[in-house]
Amino acid sequence: MEAKHEGTISLDQLPEASWATVAGVSLPADPAGRNLVLRLLELGFVPGERVHVVSEGRPGREPLAIRLGHTTFALRRAEAALIEVTPSPR
Repeated sequence: MEAKHEGTISLDQLPEASWATVAGVSLPADPAGRNLVLRLLELGFVPGERVHVVSEGRPGREPLAIRLGHTTFALRRAEAALIEVTPSPR
């Protein structure tokens, strides 16, 4: 995914054990993708929220375990690629 905001990357590119702040969620053209984006927003992946990559699955690095608030979610890399984040030290 190409970053829309300067200094951002997609969540699937964030290294394991790293922290970031959600900058936005990309809106794909297909209707199924739009439903996925709506679900991600409903789960709390909204601008300003802090996220943490807890771990990556083995083998193949899927799924990603992502901490958002006090909840941990398992996301596929394709889902995480829709979430734009700004990396941070902690």
